[in-house]
Amino acid sequence: MTKKALLAVSFGTTYEETRKLTIDAFEEDLKKAFPERDLFRAWTSGVVRRILRERDGINIGSVTDEMEHMLSHGITDVLVQPSHILTGEEFEKIKGAVLEYGPKFEKIAVGAPLISSEEDSKAMAGIIREIFPLKEDEMLVLMGHGTKKCDFDAYGVLQKTFSESGSGNICIGTVEFDPGIAPALEAVRKLKPKKVYLAPLLVVAGDHATNDMAGDEEDSWKNQLIREGVEVECVVRGLGEYEKVRELYVAHAKAAEN
Repeated sequence: MTKKALLAVSFGTTYEETRKLTIDAFEEDLKKAFPERDLFRAWTSGVVRRILRERDGINIGSVTDEMEHMLSHGITDVLVQPSHILTGEEFEKIKGAVLEYGPKFEKIAVGAPLISSEEDSKAMAGIIREIFPLKEDEMLVLMGHGTKKCDFDAYGVLQKTFSESGSGNICIGTVEFDPGIAPALEAVRKLKPKKVYLAPLLVVAGDHATNDMAGDEEDSWKNQLIREGVEVECVVRGLGEYEKVRELYVAHAKAAEN
């Protein structure tokens, strides 16, 4: 008899409030969309899992831990949906760890990350424009994470989508890896906006959003932009807080199941 499960995979966070608003909401939406599947949770960051275990007594398994857990529960059909944004290294590690268990299950399917195609890029561009209805003298700077390699150039395609749809006042930079904040600073100098909204292109508004983006340190993105002579408003909300973004993840999971 087929016994089905859904494994929701996230990087994880040590920030409880943003976890409730993002990762927990992501998992709850998946649970509602697939009521016939038992929901399991895995976090990929060993550091975050260790901190939660030592600080809060909360034990969250890795992908491998949860694959073993599902085996012990007699699961035969596994649908995996990551809350990751890119088809980068993290996603490849998840997929590799999951597919190693292929012979042990009747069926394993893995849903795509948030921005994995031009169609995803167009959908995300529309959502972001809806969240941030900019005026002529305003600009939006999005802080992405970045990755060493990516099968689909999500940031580049999304930036191109903004530019080609008349939203040249939306710019993407990265907090890790190239190109960093440079494209945003260049765009501010070129467009000379009166006000810049600064927001994370990250699922969770954790350490990167709180400190690297909106922190008070001299090299935070907020302070680097302020030194360009513009008013800066930080919107410290992860993408996972927005229902329409979570709907894209559910759509990816449904596509993978079929």
